[in-house]
Amino acid sequence: MRTTNLPWRQLARCRGVDPEIFYPISDEDADEAKDICGICPVREACLEHALLHREKHGVWGGLTERERRRILRRRRKTA
Repeated sequence: MRTTNLPWRQLARCRGVDPEIFYPISDEDADEAKDICGICPVREACLEHALLHREKHGVWGGLTERERRRILRRRRKTA
């Protein structure tokens, strides 16, 4: 995950974890990252950051890039 000065990052469960975990080769390999995100108190803020900034790689807020694209498509359809 990219280093930025966002306040929610101070509380993120991914702090100090090997970043490679959050950049799996395939969606099927994302379980370890998703498990960490699943217990993260700032999961929603992380996901919204990824959606807003169109993060193209990695697991953010517990979702892979493909899963985030689906959310963006749904949001566009309902807007």
